[in-house]
Amino acid sequence: MARIPGPRTAIAAVFAVHGAVGGAFATRIPWIQDRVDTGAGGLGLALLAPAVGTLLTMPAAGRLIHRLGGRNATRLLLAGWCLALVLPPLAPGLAVLWPVLLVYGALGGLADVAMNAQGVRIEESLGRPIMSGLHGMWSVGALAGAGTGVLAAQAGIDARPHLAVTALVLLGCGLLASSFLPPSRPGLDSVAPPRFALPGREVLGIGLVGFCAVLAEGAAADWSGVYLKDVTGAGPGVAAVSYTAFALTMALARLGGDAVVARLGPVRTVRLGGVLAVLGGLAVVAARSPLPAIAGFGLIGLGVAVVIPLAFTAGGRAAADPGQGVAGIATLTYSCLLLAPAAIGGIASLTSLSVSFALVTAALVVMVASAGFLRPAAVQPSRSSGGRRGPGCSWPR
Repeated sequence: MARIPGPRTAIAAVFAVHGAVGGAFATRIPWIQDRVDTGAGGLGLALLAPAVGTLLTMPAAGRLIHRLGGRNATRLLLAGWCLALVLPPLAPGLAVLWPVLLVYGALGGLADVAMNAQGVRIEESLGRPIMSGLHGMWSVGALAGAGTGVLAAQAGIDARPHLAVTALVLLGCGLLASSFLPPSRPGLDSVAPPRFALPGREVLGIGLVGFCAVLAEGAAADWSGVYLKDVTGAGPGVAAVSYTAFALTMALARLGGDAVVARLGPVRTVRLGGVLAVLGGLAVVAARSPLPAIAGFGLIGLGVAVVIPLAFTAGGRAAADPGQGVAGIATLTYSCLLLAPAAIGGIASLTSLSVSFALVTAALVVMVASAGFLRPAAVQPSRSSGGRRGPGCSWPR
């Protein structure tokens, strides 16, 4: 008799499906660019739409999760995002692509909040950290989705049937995985979060930690290759290795991060990782040849990998409603992902890329200094259940 998947396996599969949608879409962006016949400027404007959609809808996520219940919200929103994958390659032009990607980003952001809120609840029920591993599974899903996309693109397969089939397969996987999540009733007998809630004071300190981590993550992801090319004189192939080193160390650290968090606690883990990330940032700023810079970006990925999962956990516990807390952290951190690439480029145009990454390194120092906001005693929730702390709050500090 087959064993029924437990909640941890189910939510891990949900994270992997979510990552696979994004990975599959990313690989077909060049095909979509050719279809809508636009240049780099028009494509850049279109790719801003998913981030805008995400930021516009995330503040409403807590109320939606409360009304539908965690499992139902996760299932519905994940299904919507899987189906939204069909739409971008169907856009006949840039004027249609922008609103399509706005909807795509909105559904992706809402599903992100719902699944992270579910992850926080499951983590509390288990009494041990799982969020880092869940985000590692997201990375695994993204790599799998991207891998199938690369194969389809190399085979010359039209993106419309490719993404349609991918969407249906992921839809089935997502519905199956979410059916094994713990049942949750809509919050009919408790106080509902506001319909549109900006981050509250209880999550601002946690958001600062996440903001600094995401600034470094976005800078490394978008500018590492350019940094190697322009500052260290690396060729295109070597420059591409910098992002690979960053992404690989981040994925491996997330997959193994729960064991470290269980042993050291969230605050010590973030401080230790932050020190590694600061050393990586200093190596990048000082580098004038490719190898030290690649090693530096790898250290940054290793150092910031578990910060966002821990920030989601802390935010979910800090607010009266987990969905609202996660939505607040997501709004703060994802706004940084939207602003970071432009900010790095603007500072570099006025000074240099080395100065830009010196400021990123300074932000990592702030992250280390503010890690205390993640301390379990500092994020004790005030829930309708009387504010009882979950068993996971007993992790060492």
